[in-house]
Amino acid sequence: MSLQKLSSYLLRSVVPLLIIAQLMLPLPSYGFSIGEERMVGERLLYTIRSEFTLLDDPDISQYINDLGGQVLDVAGPQFFDYHFFVVKSEQFNAFAAPSGLIFFYTGLIKTMKSEDELLSVLAHEVGHVVSRHIARRMSKQGKITAATMLLGLASLALGNAALSQGLLTGSIAANQAISLSFSRQDEEQADRLSFGWMKALKRNPRSMESMLKTMRRITRYRSDALPAYLLTHPNPEARLDYVKSLVEIDKQAGEHYTKTDNFAFLRFKYRVLSQAIPAGELRVSCANSLASGRDAEQSTMARYCLALLDGQEASFDEAVKQLKLVQGKYPHKNILNVDLGTLYMDSGKIDQALPVLEKAYRRDATDMYAAFRLAQALEKKGKVVRAEKMYRQVLKVMPEYSQLYYALGRLKANQGRSGISNFYLAKYYLFEGRMKFAKQYLKRASKDKSIPVALQNEAQTILDRLKTLEKET
Repeated sequence: MSLQKLSSYLLRSVVPLLIIAQLMLPLPSYGFSIGEERMVGERLLYTIRSEFTLLDDPDISQYINDLGGQVLDVAGPQFFDYHFFVVKSEQFNAFAAPSGLIFFYTGLIKTMKSEDELLSVLAHEVGHVVSRHIARRMSKQGKITAATMLLGLASLALGNAALSQGLLTGSIAANQAISLSFSRQDEEQADRLSFGWMKALKRNPRSMESMLKTMRRITRYRSDALPAYLLTHPNPEARLDYVKSLVEIDKQAGEHYTKTDNFAFLRFKYRVLSQAIPAGELRVSCANSLASGRDAEQSTMARYCLALLDGQEASFDEAVKQLKLVQGKYPHKNILNVDLGTLYMDSGKIDQALPVLEKAYRRDATDMYAAFRLAQALEKKGKVVRAEKMYRQVLKVMPEYSQLYYALGRLKANQGRSGISNFYLAKYYLFEGRMKFAKQYLKRASKDKSIPVALQNEAQTILDRLKTLEKET
């Protein structure tokens, strides 16, 4: 068959089938119930909170969850409420719990060059959850329980080979690491779904190819100690060939995509890396990117990175100078005003910070980063009633953000309300993963008659739940 005839055949026969496949989500597997999957997800999150730091600043959390929401909007109705987390870890890893909890490790984010690359991995992980690949594989093994499944997931999430071996001992659990690796068919299905969702979002699915090339390179150069992601997502070479075939079909169909604005992604990436890798290492990388000047967008946001680092090192005048240069390139990006107000606040210039943050919040009241920073500035200015109101507004949107509870605990302590302060500090430690301190403060709150009965009961309920989780993790 000639190349021209082959292309014609693919366009007439294969493309319609691919479109149908993308629209038809797999039927659920009931061997491992939805309830059991939710239970496993909750316990896995407990384990990860205890072992890692989650980077959950409002802007970081809103960005990754908004991006995930875009995929879910085109993916259709779901069994679970999805939540996307950034884990502070050098591991090259992304991890999807069956219950819709998806974790991105900073070591993986570091390798990404664009929002489309991040979106391609995110959509791939959603594809595994939607298809219930882990649950379906587990349901085929009659002796597999939720507890055993949790052990396998936790060992791979922690990324410690010795720990994995320790967790996975026993006649049933010994083979779980292997069982949790996705098959070639699983990977193709997740890639096919990801490809279709990216097209529906008008995002260039060719970014899947560039991300897979990164994975292939890591496979080749780290074959002696493969990252957890490549253990659970095997055969990047085969995946790359498959995705290339999809890209070629897409090209033959004459599809065109607009260039993605990577401002939000690069800001997110540098905010993440500034909290995850040594400042000296990041400064060299950003300075080199700025000096190269090969890409205006990359160079400008490398300057943003330097502003972050200067702020961390208390070189506030230099940080403000760098940030204002970035604002000159992006005059309509409101979030940079929040960054500027934060720099003023951190340098002690509350009178300068407050109007900048007020203006940024008025422009976008849905921006919880602006709301939280404004609340902090109001508190520092002594306007505690409005500050508390702002903190509670953020709490409605982000009920698992640990720093909110620390702020509320501090505010209540300053008001002389130590009982309620202890309750908020308990939740701060809970979401920081510092369970020993969380339990100490929860016990105090559960027995403190000076606080509302509802808070006493909530403290006791959390204590009971922690006991259950600790027994089964």
